[in-house]
Amino acid sequence: MTFPERFSEVVVDFPRKKILTDKNGSYTSDEVFRTAQFVAAEILNHQSFKGERICLLAPPGLSYVSGMLGGMMSGAMMVPLCIDHPKAELEHVIEDSSAKIILVHPDLIHLLDGIVCQKKKLIADSPPKEPVPYNWDYPKPSDNALMLYTSGTTGKPKGVVHTHASLASQISCLVEAWEWTDEDSILHFLPLHHTHGIINKLFCALSAGAHCEMLPKFDAKIVWEKIVNGKYSLFMAVPTVYSKMISYWESVGDTTKIKYSESCSPFRLMVSGSAALPVSVLEKWKTISGHILLERYGMTETGMVLSNPLQGERIAGFVGKPLPGMEVRMVNAEESSDSVIGELEVRGANIFKEYWKKNSETKKSFTEDEWFKTGDLVTEVNGNYKIVGRLSTDIIKSGGYKISSLEIEAVLLQHPAIGECCVLGLPDETYGEVIAAAVVLKNNLQVNLEEIREWMKDKLANYKLLTVLKIQDSLPMNSMGKVLKSELRKLF
Repeated sequence: MTFPERFSEVVVDFPRKKILTDKNGSYTSDEVFRTAQFVAAEILNHQSFKGERICLLAPPGLSYVSGMLGGMMSGAMMVPLCIDHPKAELEHVIEDSSAKIILVHPDLIHLLDGIVCQKKKLIADSPPKEPVPYNWDYPKPSDNALMLYTSGTTGKPKGVVHTHASLASQISCLVEAWEWTDEDSILHFLPLHHTHGIINKLFCALSAGAHCEMLPKFDAKIVWEKIVNGKYSLFMAVPTVYSKMISYWESVGDTTKIKYSESCSPFRLMVSGSAALPVSVLEKWKTISGHILLERYGMTETGMVLSNPLQGERIAGFVGKPLPGMEVRMVNAEESSDSVIGELEVRGANIFKEYWKKNSETKKSFTEDEWFKTGDLVTEVNGNYKIVGRLSTDIIKSGGYKISSLEIEAVLLQHPAIGECCVLGLPDETYGEVIAAAVVLKNNLQVNLEEIREWMKDKLANYKLLTVLKIQDSLPMNSMGKVLKSELRKLF
């Protein structure tokens, strides 16, 4: 059953239930569905839109949900845009996806100034007063549903295509494993161009008939106060969020600390993912909240694959066992000092269809027997898996994002003062990794970190900006002229 079909069932079962809340108010499932119908009718004008791409640029809330759902109902493949990305990154996604329409909220239309596209359609943030007289054919499971852009070793972000079948499988496996019900409620503050925010939090909540409250952005103080005053049962975040929540908790007085900690007791589940969770963060959060975070593992290409159990022992530093419907195996295993390490390969209904317009890369990503090669190195103990690294050193995992070092290097080399550069990730307890660069300057020119960061801001998303800069006379290279990142890392 496709996601739009499943949500139509939720509307029948809970038509008057408040299912979504944003900064403007709360909405019933019927109001959300009517708004999505309106969007679909506006897109289609009663004509098929099957196979087309629609980009969505909307803030968290009704406009985003109705845009996403209505676009899918029209038969299109939805391509969410990040409202915090600079023009250059928005333009790349819009052009690469060959989007026919951009659904855009009026408050965000200025972000598209100067970007050429086929057509822009404004979406409102209030439901229509009357039902929309509109009939459509639900998309088929094999139809393309969602395309998310992720960084690859080739540099520029590439589109990861999911069908309605793979999307539905991702949702159903998590609803089953984490026992979502219509009694649940979740606070949403994660990005909405990323699997964690779209599928794990938003789509799972809507599919289960649960309540989702969407904040404009993450703010530790606001989230703590929401937890104190709200009635939530699930909490999902990246390790960076937990680190910031801990820091804010530590900054308040003893009375407030007690209030914050006690407010965590009603939660039935707290999840961490999208990056490695430091054991120190897990232990500190347990002390503060009384909860042992459930760690899980997934990718844009695969959805969630592994998870610690909802019921049962959760092992710190491990991401658990395969979720329902997923198969995993470890290949090219080699013995290290105290374990066996190999590449993780996965197979199941969750897996993506293809990289958009990249047939060669798609083919290289799968084995002949259709296992997807994740590129992540793992070790396994009693069926539980631990992520220990990446085959490629060109990917940096920071704050829950996968970032291509090659993409950042390509931008840095456009700077008039930089002659050579190398970008790599450095370990960091809050973000997992932070982005560092070693550069060789031209003609005795001078530049500092703040100048570089300011110069990069209109070229790359904020989470791709440098945190550390080292200026070198030369970079360590092998005989083939390739920078030796292992040697360079020692300089940091």
